[in-house]
Amino acid sequence: MKHFQESIYKLIVETSTNLPADVRQAIQAAQVKEDAGTRSALSLSTIANNIHMAECNVSPICQDTGMPTFIVHTPVGANQIEMKKQIIAAVAQATKDSKLRTNSVDSLTGANSGDNVGPGTPVIHFEQWEKDEIEAKLILKGGGCENKNIQYSLPTELEGLGKAGRDLDGIRKCIMHAVYQAQGQGCSAGFIGVGIGGDRTTGYELAKHQLFRAADDVNPNEELRKLEDYVMENANKLGIGTMGFGGQVTLLGCKIGVMNRLPASFFVSVAYNCWAFRRQGVLIDAGTGEIQEWVYQKGEEVPMGQEEASAAKADAGERREVVLHTPISEEQIRELRVGDVVIINGPMHTGRDALHKYLMDHDSPVDLNGAVIYHCGPVMAKEADGTWVVKAAGPTTSIREEPYQGDIIKKFGIRAVIGKGGMGAKTLKALQEHGAVYLNAIGGAAQYYAQCFKKVEGVDLMEFGIPEAMWHLQTEGFAAIVTMDSHGNSLHAEVEKDSREKLSQFKDPVFA
Repeated sequence: MKHFQESIYKLIVETSTNLPADVRQAIQAAQVKEDAGTRSALSLSTIANNIHMAECNVSPICQDTGMPTFIVHTPVGANQIEMKKQIIAAVAQATKDSKLRTNSVDSLTGANSGDNVGPGTPVIHFEQWEKDEIEAKLILKGGGCENKNIQYSLPTELEGLGKAGRDLDGIRKCIMHAVYQAQGQGCSAGFIGVGIGGDRTTGYELAKHQLFRAADDVNPNEELRKLEDYVMENANKLGIGTMGFGGQVTLLGCKIGVMNRLPASFFVSVAYNCWAFRRQGVLIDAGTGEIQEWVYQKGEEVPMGQEEASAAKADAGERREVVLHTPISEEQIRELRVGDVVIINGPMHTGRDALHKYLMDHDSPVDLNGAVIYHCGPVMAKEADGTWVVKAAGPTTSIREEPYQGDIIKKFGIRAVIGKGGMGAKTLKALQEHGAVYLNAIGGAAQYYAQCFKKVEGVDLMEFGIPEAMWHLQTEGFAAIVTMDSHGNSLHAEVEKDSREKLSQFKDPVFA
């Protein structure tokens, strides 16, 4: 199979850069349902624009290309050892070509392997089948949505829903709670795969396997079909909306599977996936290794145009828009309110988990007084002349920095923090006391934001690896929404409170 590695490489590139048709159709349907001119409508139009840009640029849709997870069906007698070697080589090549971000990190030392290869990465599941061709499927599920996976052990008590027993109604409550707890941190509107039964390991595996189903398929199990339909209808009544901004569409797809369990255990496992639902598959000739057919319809067959984006922006004419140049003064920050759209120009600095931990005990490599910190782990490419180029740069989930953020704002005089999903009470208090704001960017919109970075001025702390290093970026036209201001207001807290109240309407039994 001399072409097998090349075919896997093509599968990786297609999965990372081009959403399949069924996912695009789900996003287009959400755009129709969302009220024009709202924050969620604006976010969906930005998402549509980003999908189009990623396809045209052949660059990652989202900078977090996740843990590459392959499911490979092979004919009896196929050399799985050799196939695994070639899959690993294809992953390393795709990383070198900036189609995947360097995401494989040593769990003890924190060292980044630099090529997405290491113990446990990539994930490859082989299964034999009685067919002549090879089927290879791939899912790229980012860390932000992976962190919102959740597993329930029934019976249990659920916030807002009461007791969830070992029956279909208890399962229903678990799924509704899983959507609620994700809020905007998983880059809603999203998709969920649900695994009923199994043990703790196989339950999660079953849940993730559900994400390989087509968005428009019909569950052959009538009870599960009814449950999927129920969840799709009612989860969108929670009002969480795109990015957790509030709105009509919170969930884009729900797929449920079931397996046997031990009498003593009853697990409901939920795999949450963001709107950037990157999964694709190919059928491969077992003799030549060449691609015969794509498993899912390719994305360009459902165009994501830019008309939707311009229409949404036109309807948002009354929204206040403020242009700020870094460094920013406290007076400028105090004038901002939740809901304002901020356009940032000037130097910006990236910072994630490793940098925040570092800054607690060390000085910053650059002056951060009046600065903007962007919670982002970009995909970067190094040119032949040694300069760096930003290839993908959407926001990462901010709540991970909650233990550090308030102290760092106070210590360095930071005026704005950009991320996704919001932050907690400690950060909100620091924003109020020290004059800063939290800006929510559109999660997953890595191409949309990459175009705002006109030049890489430098980088510090590369020993942390490319995603965790501190990149200094010359910025032009970076747009984000104020969701936590310096007056104690938090859109995230408001939406969570509202959705928690709405969740309680689903506590009564539905399935006899």
